[in-house]
Amino acid sequence: MISLNNKEPLFLIFCFLGSIALLFIISPIIGMTFNSSINELVEAAEDKEIQNSISLTLITSMAATLIFAVFSIPFAYVLARKDFFLKGLIKSIINIPIIIPHSAAGIAVLSIISRDSLIGRIGQNIGIDFVNNPPGIILAMAFVSLPFLINAAYDGFKAVPVHLEKTALNLGASHTKVFFTISLPLAWRSILTGLVLMWARGMSEFGAVVIVAYNPMITPVLIFERFNAFGLKYSRPAAIIFIGVCLVFFISIRLLSSTNKSSKKTRSSKNA
Repeated sequence: MISLNNKEPLFLIFCFLGSIALLFIISPIIGMTFNSSINELVEAAEDKEIQNSISLTLITSMAATLIFAVFSIPFAYVLARKDFFLKGLIKSIINIPIIIPHSAAGIAVLSIISRDSLIGRIGQNIGIDFVNNPPGIILAMAFVSLPFLINAAYDGFKAVPVHLEKTALNLGASHTKVFFTISLPLAWRSILTGLVLMWARGMSEFGAVVIVAYNPMITPVLIFERFNAFGLKYSRPAAIIFIGVCLVFFISIRLLSSTNKSSKKTRSSKNA
């Protein structure tokens, strides 16, 4: 492993380049915040429409993540452990939602859940209407964000030493026990990263959701609607409040993850 001295020219150049990238990320958010008054932010925070849209966004994105995690995590394990015909093609198909335009993704989802489609008719028969309803929002969010979870879980399972699983199997453990006591715990940090990325991607989605369900409005759609109707001044406070809520959630998850990691290290050192 090569280490760079703090006074090395290459280290200083890299720090300078990195600071430009970091400034590019934070300057629009800081500028947006300072261009809004405290009164505007307080009014936006008290706005029931904004509160409802943020709640809907958080709930639907979390539901999309949890529901499809049930299918994605085992699938990622199969991809990581088994070689089979057309595996490369399947891995490429998984990433299609990342590369296609989001409006096209929305049309693709709508084509299979519209009221004239088979899934749409089945849903209506059991009392579920996908179009312009939370179930449709969940499916649109899941479609564009699913690759993040599958890819992260795949990397996590791929990093788990196969010999540990084989040793447990040779000692009489079942495949189910090996998965839940060895593979899943060792790959958990990568899976957690994938869950967070999927949740974040779903929460920020606009293009696919606006086609499937313009109403009820998730926050990205609400911000766009206010910008179109009233301009930057009226939409900016809603955007700031939403960004603030997202930051609180993700910083909390990161802190919990770091705390959990530290506690595990402490337990390991005590056991040693």
